[in-house]
Formats: sequence, structure tokens, C-alpha cells
Amino acid sequence: MEACGTSGIKASLNGVLHMSVLDGWWIEGYNGKNGWAFGDSPPGQNQDRGDAEQLYDLLEREVIPMYYTLSDDAIPHMWVKKMKEKIRSTAPQFSAKRMLKEYVRRGYDPALTSAAKYMKTDFL
Repeated sequence: MEACGTSGIKASLNGVLHMSVLDGWWIEGYNGKNGWAFGDSPPGQNQDRGDAEQLYDLLEREVIPMYYTLSDDAIPHMWVKKMKEKIRSTAPQFSAKRMLKEYVRRGYDPALTSAAKYMKTDFL
């Protein structure tokens, strides 16, 4: 259960495919075509068991076959297609540039405006 998107930033630019529960950054980044999600088991004593069963099922039915299915040119084209979708769909959303712009817009600008009013000075 991850609390921040830094792994999303690093992984997205490299086409790393995620297979995770839908929390942290992955709940925002997952679109159904750019990796795998599991973990819809209800919270409780058997949540780990349900998650493990879903994880192994995904590995067996989708992830491993996709990775090892090679075309005549020895390239796993479906895997590469999924990697390209990962880069296309998440790199713009999970980047340091986007994060910094959001921090400025939602945090620093309002703080400076508030401080300027309080100090009766124009910082901007």
C-alpha cells in the first residue's frame, strides 16, 4: 500500500508494467490497458488470501503468457504494446514537472497571496 506517486513517476517513463492493488498512485494511473490490478476482496481476515489468489491467477493466465509469447522476430509484441500504453497514459500525469506545477498552483501561489494581504505587500 503505497502513499505517494514517486514509483509511478520513475516507472512510467520507463514503461514498467505494474500489477498491484488499486491504492496509492495506481488507482489514478491504471486504465485497464497499461498494467494489471487486483484486490477487490472485501477487507477482513481473508483479504490477503483473496489478493494472493487473484495475483497468482493473473500471473498464470495473463502476465507470464504475455511476456513469453514471442513473434517470429523474437519480440513479445503484446507486452511491448502494453508498455507503450503505460508510457502514453501515465508519463504526462505522473511527472515531476506536473507535480511541481500543481504544488505551485495549489500551495505556493495561495500562500504568497495570503501573505501579501496579511503584510499589505505585493510579493507577486
